Amino acid sequence: MTELALEHLRVDRRDSGIVLVTLDLPERRNAMSAPMTESWRRLMDELRSDRSVRCVVVTGAGTAFCSGGDTGWIGSEPDATVDQLRDRMLPFYRTWLSIRDLEVPTIAAINGPAVGAGACLALACDLRYAAEDAKIAVPFTALGLHPGMAATWLLPEVAGLAVARELLLTGRAVTGTEAVGLGLVNRVFPGEKLLDEVVGVAERVAGMAPIATRLTKVALANGGHASLEDALRWEALAQPVTLATEDLHEGLRAQREKRRPRFAGR
Repeated sequence: MTELALEHLRVDRRDSGIVLVTLDLPERRNAMSAPMTESWRRLMDELRSDRSVRCVVVTGAGTAFCSGGDTGWIGSEPDATVDQLRDRMLPFYRTWLSIRDLEVPTIAAINGPAVGAGACLALACDLRYAAEDAKIAVPFTALGLHPGMAATWLLPEVAGLAVARELLLTGRAVTGTEAVGLGLVNRVFPGEKLLDEVVGVAERVAGMAPIATRLTKVALANGGHASLEDALRWEALAQPVTLATEDLHEGLRAQREKRRPRFAGR
């Protein structure tokens, strides 16, 4: 595909199918600027239709993951109506949360502070790994704001209602190390090793059978199936799809030959 010209984003495409996306506005701790938001929209549109992509990793430039939305305009429009403000916020939320529409697994590498909407971006990814001293916080109410960008849905989905209540009502920040115990992140690593470790995880994910992986992500979307019966009905359709692929036979051959499979996504 033609490389996009993106502002405040860096994109590194690996031969393995990994796409490393770096929020690149370090002087503002990678705040979600208008140019960055538009770049994100264009990138997600491209990745959604790119069948060569097998895993997407998101991280931040410099010492922060993402300090959240650009708050410079908040309070600057005292005469704006609720409808006008809503019409501004919904497209912003939906643009950044469009990462959830990707069929491939997504991973947040939380290298530093992930605050407000920045924390929500990490929560919107399928997997999260953090530096031990990274800070995660959703201090909306401390600013006089109701939580936004689906924080009241994403936090309970990832870590449960009790954790969501505590973090949203107190606004306190947690370290990467504490976040593991709360279920907010999968694992932590020393900061200097984080990206290499996360890319290693992404390589493992990207090495799995692409069709089976995409269908598994769909099965687990939005908290998984509503019931056991729903799960069985889905799996009775999705598993036969993978039984009919070339990748299945390659996986079986690789197991017999005691080697790593080379999945082609067919």
